[in-house]
Amino acid sequence: MWKKVAATLIGLACLAVIFALGLFFGAGVKRFLPSGPATLSTATILTRVQSLNQLVTVKYVLEKVVDVQDAKWYGENRVLLVAHGVAKGGIDLSRLKAEDFHVEGKSISVKLPKATVTDVYLDDNRTQVLERSTGIMRVFDKDLEQNARREAVEDLRSAALQDGILKDAEERGKAQLSNLFFQLGFTQVEFR
Repeated sequence: MWKKVAATLIGLACLAVIFALGLFFGAGVKRFLPSGPATLSTATILTRVQSLNQLVTVKYVLEKVVDVQDAKWYGENRVLLVAHGVAKGGIDLSRLKAEDFHVEGKSISVKLPKATVTDVYLDDNRTQVLERSTGIMRVFDKDLEQNARREAVEDLRSAALQDGILKDAEERGKAQLSNLFFQLGFTQVEFR
């Protein structure tokens, strides 16, 4: 009987030691294991380099609420998006030709191309979906948010044009180029 009690006590002691070692080493190993989801990444490959001859002179920061609904007789899918975007305007200097410049002494006359909207995009860090709903008899439409984002970009482009981005881009472009020509030694600058 003493042998059974001693064997049981030794068995319990061994289990306690194994449990304690498991806790000790488990906590130690846990430090070396990643705490979040694993991210696998490949090397970044440069596929193209393009020259940009744009003098970007103005940036508009715009916000817009976009509500895209796809209603059918059997239910509605909807996305309500607060779009925070940027529209940039400037002058495409690649359209300048030699005959667009006329230099006489310390005077220069330049025929500038018309200002254009050079870029419009959404700021993904500030753009947010306020509401997304899928009707009971509808399947989730994964493209609805992308459609809302595309619509937002087009609306932001239109708003920037209505707010005068082209006029601002042209005025600021003339001011920046005038400053450049003055630093190059010209005393009179004219834009046609």
